[in-house]
Amino acid sequence: MKVKTVKMSEKGQIAIPLEIREAIGLKKGDELLLLQEGERVFIEKATSALKDEFEPLLKASEKTLKKLWDNKFDEVWNNV
Repeated sequence: MKVKTVKMSEKGQIAIPLEIREAIGLKKGDELLLLQEGERVFIEKATSALKDEFEPLLKASEKTLKKLWDNKFDEVWNNV
């Protein structure tokens, strides 16, 4: 495990050290996943495998929201 310290800019930006980017194959435009637990933040390279892990949760959320939003009372917003 490598440990590096970085400073955050005024805009909340950080630079990931080259050594770490190379080690995990990060390149410009790659998506990163930020996980927050208490006062800790973990950063992971977003992979399709990880996205697939959340697919069942996304589908369940869509079904639940469709039940909530797909009703005649919400049709009044269609004309707005």
